[in-house]
Amino acid sequence: MGANTSQVSDLSDNPNLRALVGTESISENDPFWNQLISFTFISPTCSGDSKLLEEIVIPLAKLLIENNPRTGNFCALVRIFLGRTKELKISTECQDQLFIWQAHNTLFMIRCLIKVFIREMSEEELRLQFSYQERAPGSCGETGSEDLLEELLSNLVHLIVEVPLLDITYSILFEAVTTLLIVFSYQLFHKDILRDGIMYQHMMKGKCLCLTSRLVKTLLYNFIRQEKCPPPAAHIFEPKAEGGLLYGLASGVASGLWSVFTLGGAGIKAGIDQEPNPLPLSNQSLLLLLVLANLTDGPGWPNAYRQAITCFRNTQDTSALLMEQPHTFQINFNSLYTALCEQQRSDQATLLLYTLLHQNPNMRTYILSRTDMDNLVLPILEILYHVEERNSHHVYMALIILLILTEDDAFNRSIHEVVLKNVTWYTERSLTEISLGSLLILVVIRTIQFNMTRTRDKYLHTNCLAALANMSAQFRCLHQYAAQRIISLFALLSKKHNKVLEQATQSLRGRQGDNTALPDYAQDLNVIEEVICMMLEIINSCLCNSLHHNPNLVYALLYKRELFEQFRMHPSFQDIMQNLDTVIGFFSQRLEQAGSDLSVERVQEVIMKGAQALPKDRLKKFPELKFKYVEEDQPEDFFIPYVWSLVFNSGVGIHWNPQGIELFSMDSG
Repeated sequence: MGANTSQVSDLSDNPNLRALVGTESISENDPFWNQLISFTFISPTCSGDSKLLEEIVIPLAKLLIENNPRTGNFCALVRIFLGRTKELKISTECQDQLFIWQAHNTLFMIRCLIKVFIREMSEEELRLQFSYQERAPGSCGETGSEDLLEELLSNLVHLIVEVPLLDITYSILFEAVTTLLIVFSYQLFHKDILRDGIMYQHMMKGKCLCLTSRLVKTLLYNFIRQEKCPPPAAHIFEPKAEGGLLYGLASGVASGLWSVFTLGGAGIKAGIDQEPNPLPLSNQSLLLLLVLANLTDGPGWPNAYRQAITCFRNTQDTSALLMEQPHTFQINFNSLYTALCEQQRSDQATLLLYTLLHQNPNMRTYILSRTDMDNLVLPILEILYHVEERNSHHVYMALIILLILTEDDAFNRSIHEVVLKNVTWYTERSLTEISLGSLLILVVIRTIQFNMTRTRDKYLHTNCLAALANMSAQFRCLHQYAAQRIISLFALLSKKHNKVLEQATQSLRGRQGDNTALPDYAQDLNVIEEVICMMLEIINSCLCNSLHHNPNLVYALLYKRELFEQFRMHPSFQDIMQNLDTVIGFFSQRLEQAGSDLSVERVQEVIMKGAQALPKDRLKKFPELKFKYVEEDQPEDFFIPYVWSLVFNSGVGIHWNPQGIELFSMDSG
């Protein structure tokens, strides 16, 4: 590269790049370095150009791998960058755009090279690439005690936490965050979860450790701020009047720098150009935060980044406990909550919300205390509603979040007090006015029905029913459509139960004297009966605790009362059916007394008066339904491959070895 504008097609023959990867050592004091990093690179705007960049960089990087032990040129490039990072903060204050631009270019080159290095060599071999230096003929090519790799990581962290986010620093901050992501991508080349390693040790207990809380806080604030990539005018600057080379970031860098490293394709289908991410720094910061939080504990040291995420507090919290926990810090919970509400369309934002709700008691308490919970719950419900378009892992996260929220009784009460107008994304039926609680019930039931007909995932079933069970005692003023859907779900389960029972009976009759193995209808029947029992318990819980608040559920129950006849004498359901029989019998009698040919309004009036007259002691009390989310229910290390799947599909452009860690499909369905 050099002072001229560079395009992808020019890189393979660029004399400066050829000199960098060549056989001659270049002194760090040589003017060559200033020329090398003074380039304007028009970044690729489509996957085809990105793929071309990839194809050109790989052979250059391989030449450098071969020659670097003799020349030490890669280490010299890293030292050039390290020398500039020490003055970046001052340069930012002085608006020295030329200095920042050259530092950015240097880091961009380092990132491109490291990405190929990681694909081509082990961590130990990579460490050696950082140990070679310029040498005289016949001398040893390795440095002394300096660990250049650790210095680079430490300086990147310092850069992220110390350099303010401005238009002129946006690109270099993005590069720093993305380079750290690239460094940790060794996991994509290992089948087993990495629990140790050079990179891990540097970040977990090296020079970076003291910056743990500041790094986590900065990454969170990058997510909160949601800063867009600045317009070209924010980067371009003119040369001095006396002439000289035109140093400036081209519009390609300003408008699409962050797409440079898409390189044909992480997460991009062949032949399809990916839309640029308008919030690249926010997105990359969140991905890095999730990667750090999900690193495993090392032998003898805990994950400090996870500790920081689990214990940070609100800026308004003046508790003395603040100083008793390691790596803690304070952040504005209101700003974080707002960002979480706005960004739930992405897997990574939903995973962050899950992490905070599950692991940070301070944040969970704050979220549950909000009076505008609809701002958070509605995006989660929309994820579940569009289950056909979402990948299964995003759906799981949304469902687990609901389960965690429904563990709180105050939440279960408050959602029935929030009235929504015109929920446009719910298209099965026009909902001009409905409570948040009734909408939640509708969406969860729809998810159950989708799962019954499509995926048949027991884990998804269990969590949906657990959320409904947690809410059931606090059902209030259920919308008539929500009440109908509860009974309709029971009807669907009843129909499925009868079908399996009939298949089992016919199979037994047709195989008399046949010793071959029977289909496992007994297991299918047992699963269905467990779900039916759970639904009966949910209905019973509502009737016992809030019957007088839910006339629409009683109406739906009476309208479909024949559904429950077959289960009255079933040994698995006899106890739970007692209360339903009592309610059905009591209200049926009152309706008979009211006369025949009753209008809907008259039936509802009879039900409302009857609800007040029914003695509570006539209903048998059962233990309260309460289910808690337990992380151990997830497969071991579930979140590590999930996080790396998000990184891989984000457009960072990292490589993945199919023989390495198994990535999750981010396809819908």
